[in-house]
Amino acid sequence: MSAYNNMKDKLRVIWKFLKKPTAKYSLGTLLVVGFITGVIFWGGFNTAMEMTNNEEFCISCHEMRDNVYEEYKDSVHYSNRTGVRATCPDCHVPKEWVYKVVRKIKATNELWHKALGTIDTPEKFEKKRLQLARNVWKTMKETDSRECRNCHDYKSMDYSEQGRRSMNQHSKGLDKGKTCIDCHKGIAHSLPAMYEVDPSTAVGTAVHNKE
Repeated sequence: MSAYNNMKDKLRVIWKFLKKPTAKYSLGTLLVVGFITGVIFWGGFNTAMEMTNNEEFCISCHEMRDNVYEEYKDSVHYSNRTGVRATCPDCHVPKEWVYKVVRKIKATNELWHKALGTIDTPEKFEKKRLQLARNVWKTMKETDSRECRNCHDYKSMDYSEQGRRSMNQHSKGLDKGKTCIDCHKGIAHSLPAMYEVDPSTAVGTAVHNKE
């Protein structure tokens, strides 16, 4: 009981200190110090977050470097006639700060699976590919392909400059309220082996493994 009372007294002293300025330091000094401390903390937090928000960091583990990154290098998002490249964070990390922090928090789950070695071999990765792909597709569907729309948007498209098939599909997509990921699931990475695409619509469906 005495330990509890001691702790209670200590908390009371700390609370009293926080409630009003001390005799030694003025309120203005405390505010300035608090402001500077906040700026340093905020700057450090953002710097650390941005350090994990580039392609070099994304492929620093062999699971990404040896699998999806190699596929991405063969895609139009990596190399194209205009020289505009969409990197890993452009497609997988929101630009809005709040959504970005949420994504970073969720990414800690990937660190856990890195430690477990869940996909540390090509065989393990292929076995999990469909599940991993579905997770990404689900997220992009829920956000209306938010990251895609940083570069692509129905309203900004000049349909007269598109091929007939693209024009028809985009027009239908706009009318039906479809989002990018509904039709463009294999645009940057290989589709899972248990996944088939209807060539007439570019829409894919998962099928049972026939083995």
